Amino acid sequence: MQAAERTRRIRTFLLIWSGQTVSALGTGLTSFALGVWVYQSTGSTTRYALIAFFTIAPRLLVLPLVGAVIDRYDRRSVMILSNLGAGLGSGTIALLLWLAQLEIWQIYVIAAVSSLFRGFQSPAFAASTTLLVPKRHFTRASALVHMGSAGTEILAPLLAGVLVQWIELQGVVLLDLATFVFSALTLVAVKIPMPEGSSEETSAEGGGESLLRQSLQGFTYLRARPGLLGLVALFAGANFMFGMLYILITPWVLSFASPAGLGVVLSAASAGQLAGSLVMSVWGGPRRRVRAIFALLAAQSLALPFGLLPAGVPLLAGIAFFFFFLLPMIGSLSQAIWQTKVAPELQGRVFTIRRTLTMVLLPVAYLVTGALADTVFEPLMAPGGALAATLGPFLGTGAGRGMALMAACLGLVGLAVVAQGWRYRPLRRLEDELPDAVTDADVA
Repeated sequence: MQAAERTRRIRTFLLIWSGQTVSALGTGLTSFALGVWVYQSTGSTTRYALIAFFTIAPRLLVLPLVGAVIDRYDRRSVMILSNLGAGLGSGTIALLLWLAQLEIWQIYVIAAVSSLFRGFQSPAFAASTTLLVPKRHFTRASALVHMGSAGTEILAPLLAGVLVQWIELQGVVLLDLATFVFSALTLVAVKIPMPEGSSEETSAEGGGESLLRQSLQGFTYLRARPGLLGLVALFAGANFMFGMLYILITPWVLSFASPAGLGVVLSAASAGQLAGSLVMSVWGGPRRRVRAIFALLAAQSLALPFGLLPAGVPLLAGIAFFFFFLLPMIGSLSQAIWQTKVAPELQGRVFTIRRTLTMVLLPVAYLVTGALADTVFEPLMAPGGALAATLGPFLGTGAGRGMALMAACLGLVGLAVVAQGWRYRPLRRLEDELPDAVTDADVA
């Protein structure tokens, strides 16, 4: 590939990335503003939490078919339609607000439908990145995506809090709609190459397989490659732990601190994610990616028992910063492995199957965390609780100490997952035993 074409493709990646980042910021603004509106309107934490449920559950159901669509059709067109479909949801909310007809159930429906459209974005972009960025820069490109995500997570709540007072909820939703349009325009302005042997070419000849059959090829591909399947299992376990911590952190901090203290901890987490993304985008990561993933996951797990120290905002902010500092490093290294080991014409199907399997335990984590904290761990460490006499003198008793113990236990579980994954030879030797499916000649 000539240097001019290589430069053009990198510029295409950066332009798409900028559009996706702006769109993610708009989505974050609306999510924050709608969440505040729902909670203030109902006073119900459950109804507030249902927004997150309806945002993730429908996407998981259709992800396998998403991969087949991405591999069969032009990925740029898929992303454009995804942007416009999600933007239609924001436009519907804005219209209902203008008519003073917006109700809670409508938000759930719109969140579910918008989630289905947005579910095409990330897999299509990830599969396109393989053909736009040189192989040696896969980790940096993934880190850049994480950096955009972290930046929006920092900015969205801050901006939304100001904008809701200034232009009200309807104005925030219209701003979100504008970001969808901007993202679509960046996609219109570029050209994304199709991989050789893509499904679109087969379909054009009239011999293409059904979307359902093609979606199952992702499962078949993974089943034939035990190392990649082991990587999926490792991240499924890690995501389960992460999902429990995600739910646990807010009540844990609020058990001893004010909402302002919670804001400090969450900001520290986002700052850590941004810092980790910056480091990876400059560094590019180590050569032995699998070993680094194991080491970083172990380091995350080892950080959690420090929450057993006397509760304080600075302590949890430090733990959150460290934990999330490592998160984009782990994600970037993993993404680079997948982009290297999976053939470009199959990446849509394989990536979506991978995402489905690694995220399938998240709804379970969301459901069990509250029950475990409220009915098991907090009562154990309450004054007079079953563990108050034995652990209380060392850890303290009262509100939040049970959740601190629960977080420490999650750290031990995380170490067990890492140890079990390391024992699995196909995963440990993945980079050596599974040949690369993408070479520098393909993308550079």
